[in-house]
Amino acid sequence: MARLAQTAGLTDVQREILATVRDFVDKEIIPHAQALEHADSYPADIVDGMKEMGLFGLTIPESYGGLGESLLTYALVVEQIARGWMSVSGVINTHFIVAHMIKQHGTDAQQDHFLPKMATGEIRGSFSMSEPDLGSDVAAIKTRAKRDGDSYVIDGAKMWLTNGGSSNLIALLVRTDEGADKPHQNLTAFLVEKPEGFGEVAPGLTIPGKIDKMGYKGVDTTEAVFDGYRIGSDKILGEAPGRGFAQMMDGVEVGRVNVAARACGISIRAFELAVEYAQQRRTFGKPIAEHQAIAFKLAEMATKVEAAHLMMVNAARLKDSGERNDVEAGMAKLLASEYCAEVTQEAFRIHGGYGYSKEYEIERLMREAPFLLIGEGTSEIQKTIISRGLLREYRSRG
Repeated sequence: MARLAQTAGLTDVQREILATVRDFVDKEIIPHAQALEHADSYPADIVDGMKEMGLFGLTIPESYGGLGESLLTYALVVEQIARGWMSVSGVINTHFIVAHMIKQHGTDAQQDHFLPKMATGEIRGSFSMSEPDLGSDVAAIKTRAKRDGDSYVIDGAKMWLTNGGSSNLIALLVRTDEGADKPHQNLTAFLVEKPEGFGEVAPGLTIPGKIDKMGYKGVDTTEAVFDGYRIGSDKILGEAPGRGFAQMMDGVEVGRVNVAARACGISIRAFELAVEYAQQRRTFGKPIAEHQAIAFKLAEMATKVEAAHLMMVNAARLKDSGERNDVEAGMAKLLASEYCAEVTQEAFRIHGGYGYSKEYEIERLMREAPFLLIGEGTSEIQKTIISRGLLREYRSRG
């Protein structure tokens, strides 16, 4: 067992789940990740394996056929999967966010309809908040849903849907006319069921082809174009219009813990590759790990891995306890993603010229790590969230 990124206080069930997942990662993901990533191929066999293990239902209550595990268990599972290949963790990330939103905010009918099939992976979720011109200003969403009798008609374009083509359920945030003074109170979350695939998948809904990306390959990232798409009012999450912003932000807090966990997983793998290579590669008559310059790099990398892991675990445990964790999730996401980029680059440098070769795994990690600086809110957004939370708690009495 590796010394780094260990978690105290886990139950026997949690330890068993993590051991099983780590074995799956070592045997079924790492040996195939390079070829699948370079071909930008969807990891269908790996996804089927995760379905068989019950991972799609990891946090869904047992009453709906899931495993009923905590966010901490989920985060530690994601950390292990990302250690193998970040794209695989992306396959389940948005699914978990949507399942969490339905579990927390859905009606009884919505929970009964979606959660059992989400637990088996029959229904797979994607999460849609971003738009082509939106950036971080969520309240400025332009995609609209206009009421028409018992239905709504949706028009607009959404961007950056992870699993946009491979999912058959979208948690969609759009603007509705609620007459509220605050813009975010005019936002509503819909549960959009659709067929898998690309093109016009339903009348008024088109999923264009995959966006070609620098990294994060294999998993499909798409746009979604709505043109007169009709949906029933019973598909509003919780059947409560105007509450979509708060519902989505609840999901994003889960997503930020997930991104922190993914960053930890990549950092762990980058360190593993670096420490192994540094003991094999020899210069001036000895392994480069025995040169102080490299030894100090390894020490700093390991310290960053450990710090990020501990912050991620703390944020997950706070969320599990029912306490507000926006500041802690933001801190974990900020630190873990920034450290991930730094640790991965140091591993790349330790590999020297070989790190630039596609034959070496570190080349892939160098293209994947930057995504985490952006996903679920940039570092600047995290600093805004953190500072606002701190000022709220430490408000001056003067």
